Amino acid sequence: MTPFETPEAQDVDPNCVFCKIISGELPSRRIYEDDRAVAFLDIGAWHRGHALVVPKRHVPDFITGTNALPEIAPAVDAVARMLMHRLAADGINLLSSAGEAAGQEVFHLHVHVVPRYADEPGLGRLVNPGGASDDDLDSVHRQIQVGA
Repeated sequence: MTPFETPEAQDVDPNCVFCKIISGELPSRRIYEDDRAVAFLDIGAWHRGHALVVPKRHVPDFITGTNALPEIAPAVDAVARMLMHRLAADGINLLSSAGEAAGQEVFHLHVHVVPRYADEPGLGRLVNPGGASDDDLDSVHRQIQVGA
């Protein structure tokens, strides 16, 4: 294999935390699902309602193997619109990283959908360390589920 070739995606990686979430082996606060993607609240939320959209098949990132971004794009769009509406967000950031040097920590393609609010605007305040408490996540999950 040359340095520019990448391995193909596989359906499931038994060691992948996101594959385990998709299968239901690990719990999550799922907020969206279609035939190709799943979205759930990020336990390390940067802002209220921070969600991850992942393909159901295991794809390490958006540059490895076959292109998976187009297959999850409808889910990213639906989740962004849902979060804006149900959480009364003032904006949305989308982010996906490919590779350790880019900050990727879980090697299953995921797009961060991060609702933003007027009291903490701008890219300089995108990442708030510390995550979210279980109570905060449960509250957001209930609010998103209303009207689902």
